[in-house]
Amino acid sequence: MGSLGKAVYTVGFWIRETGQALDRLGSRLQGSYHFQEQLSRHRTLMNIFDKAPVVDKDAFVAPSASVIGDVQVGRGSSIWYGCVLRGDVNSISVGSGTNIQDNSLVHVAKSNLSGKVLPTIIGDNVTVGHSAVLHGCTVEDEAFVGMGATLLDGVYVEKHAMVAAGALVRQGTRIPCGEVWGGNPAKFLRKLTEEEMAFISQSAINYCNLAQVHAAENAKSFDEIELEKMLRKKYARRDEEYDSMLGVVRETPAELILPDNIMPDKAPKAA
Repeated sequence: MGSLGKAVYTVGFWIRETGQALDRLGSRLQGSYHFQEQLSRHRTLMNIFDKAPVVDKDAFVAPSASVIGDVQVGRGSSIWYGCVLRGDVNSISVGSGTNIQDNSLVHVAKSNLSGKVLPTIIGDNVTVGHSAVLHGCTVEDEAFVGMGATLLDGVYVEKHAMVAAGALVRQGTRIPCGEVWGGNPAKFLRKLTEEEMAFISQSAINYCNLAQVHAAENAKSFDEIELEKMLRKKYARRDEEYDSMLGVVRETPAELILPDNIMPDKAPKAA
């Protein structure tokens, strides 16, 4: 933004501020305080009782997610938009490199009918698909929970096991290593292939990389966002064929280039 642009922006800012100040003054003179905005009660990280979430500095928690109470989130894990992790009557533990995708719910149970304490424990490099529900259960390392699946109290998903999308896993069910379970109620479908096991690990890596991009985007200032909007507008009108006729080479700004590790066809080559 040049000097003229900054001056125009500043003038506009003060005009708006003056207008808002006059509006507040008029409302006070009329005896009405309806102009006051209500405070948004949403907090991404929220204490409950004496418990506070502990989130690793390298983890990503989306602004619209809610991580509440006795919750631990490990290094490189990601809690996506609209998720709720509520550790109020018990604890939630999320390992390293795990992704809990948009609109998923993770809760706990104080105890079951037999008095067994039921926290929710999610291991390392686990993928939990969109809109899944995990309640008082355990999911071991490198397991996969499909979109819309529901895991009830006491469910135990072993390493390299997969819960199919939309499955309802009944209380106390144990899903052995290397098996796919699905349906309502969930039952054994088949064994996982080697390729599918590799996919589970790769899925966790992909989401870890993608989370870094979202974390960087959410950390941008207003000025950075406005600059990128201007650059996109400018380069949207670029005609590569016309430029080549003129011998003009226009390099795309670094701000508009998606990192190589996010593009499937641009995976870094092994040395």
